[in-house]
Parts: sequence; structure tokens; C-alpha cells
Amino acid sequence: MDERSERTAGTAGAFAGGGRTDPATEAFVTHRNLLFTVAYEMLGSAADAEDVLQETWLRWSGVDLDTVEDRRAYLVRIATRQALTRLRTLGRRRESYVGPWLPEPLLTTPDVAEDVELADSVSMAMLLVLETLAPAERAVFVLREVFDVGYDEIADAVGKSPAAVRQIAHRARAHVAARRPRDVVSAAETRDALQAFQRAVETGELQSLLDVLAPDVVALSDGGGVKRAVPRPVVGAGKVARLLAAGLHRFGAEVSVEPVQVNGCPGLLMRIDGEIDGVVAMRVEGGLVTELYFVRNPDKLSRVERETALSR
Repeated sequence: MDERSERTAGTAGAFAGGGRTDPATEAFVTHRNLLFTVAYEMLGSAADAEDVLQETWLRWSGVDLDTVEDRRAYLVRIATRQALTRLRTLGRRRESYVGPWLPEPLLTTPDVAEDVELADSVSMAMLLVLETLAPAERAVFVLREVFDVGYDEIADAVGKSPAAVRQIAHRARAHVAARRPRDVVSAAETRDALQAFQRAVETGELQSLLDVLAPDVVALSDGGGVKRAVPRPVVGAGKVARLLAAGLHRFGAEVSVEPVQVNGCPGLLMRIDGEIDGVVAMRVEGGLVTELYFVRNPDKLSRVERETALSR
């Protein structure tokens, strides 16, 4: 458990001694995974989602529970408001980010992959689509399309009328539909593409990778200004293959790869000399890789050392 997770758990505090259960703490712990998932989908950052949970608990702990009809809905409302505030701040911060920004990858539990809708909603590809939405649009889309929250409840969470929320939801839905993959891709298709990538890394033979790259494939790498990464997107199968070849030449036999579940989808964990160096995820359409994501920023890799539980 990282520092933020420990702080949130500690603030929610184990239940009071002597076997007495604190109802506020019990409700928060019961819905913690849900609240984290809501915040993470809105922010694309586990670290910031943990901060939202901390802020949510601080506000929740001061609520008179006798006035709360639906504790789950109330907690989601608090978390959404905190995430919206943070999302607006992050937008300004990301304008000065060094190189392409990618979501913070999560090593997820098997049940996330089994929930196809949840896995799709937290995939790297979808989180990047959500990044193109305005903050209110992102909040409405996530709450409505992923968590099936009612329009009235969403209106309370985002501070708008139910009619306005319906219009925002319609606009966000159309925006996402125009940018998300058109076909449902099976986990097996993604694994096939990742296996080709893995063979290329392990053998230096790039042809197997070229065979599964779309002609207009786009590769994005996020080093956060700390680790070496390509400063802008690389487009085209030939250029992406040459980029990979250069990386393999640089690190040689020191590189090893391990298949893992990243954000509910098959991914690869890369190590150099046994130390975690990065995560590889993909967007696959029609059996071909259309987008390739490399996350090397060390600040974004703490969640790939252990599984993160997500829920709807």
C-alpha cells in the first residue's frame, strides 16, 4: 500500500476498539473501491484518486448520518465534487507536462477483466478519450454510462439541473462514440498483439510485431520528463518498429517482459535488470494495433507492483 492509500485507510481509521463499529467508517470502507474507481475514471490518476478519497472521508466524517437516505449516493456525490475540483486544477497542470501525458496504469484484479463494461471504461484507450471531454462532461459521462447513476443524482453531484445534465450526457456520449473503437475487441486479440510485441522484445525479431501493427499506428510514450521517452507521438508502422528497435538496441538483454492485466486488459510489465521500467498497453481494432502506449514515468508505476481492486 502506497503512502496515499495508507493515509486514507488510516484516516478512515480502523473501526474503534472494543468491537464497536463506527457507521460512517463502515459505509466509507464498504464503498471505498467504488469511490476510488469513480475518481480514477474522472482523473486518470490513481495518486489523485487517493487524494480525492482522503478529501471525501474528511467531509463524510462530519455528516449527520440521520439526514442521509442513501449513503452510497451521498458518498459518490462528495467524491464527484472533489474530483471535479481537482480535474480543473489538473487540466492547467497538464498543459506544462513534459511530452505526451498518459493515464497512470493499474495492475488490476481478474474480476475487472471479467466485467467487460468496467474493463472498457478503465482501459488506457478509453481514459485518453475521456481526457478530451470538458470536466463536467467527463463527470456526467462516467456517472451515467459507467455507474448508471440517475440524472437527478448526477445533477446534485455536478451542480446543474437534471435537464442540463441530460443535454451534457447526450453531447458527451456522441463525443465518446466518435472516438472510441467501433468494434468490441476480445481479450484474445489483444493478447495476440502483445505476444507479438513480447517476441520482438525477447528475440529482437521485429517482423512478428510489424505483422500486427496497423499502417497508421500511433505510439505514445510518457516519461514525465524523468525517464527517456519520445517527446511527441510516433505515427506509422515503420517508424514505430524503428523506435522499438532503437530501444531494444539500447537496453539489449537487460530487458524482460511479463504479461499482466493492466486496467482490465492484457498488458506487459517491462523490467530492466529486474527493476520495473515501464508498462505497455495497446488499443487493438480489427486485429491490428492502432495505438501503443508506453508509460515509463516512475511516479506513475507504483500501482503496477500490486493489484488494485475496482468496482461499479
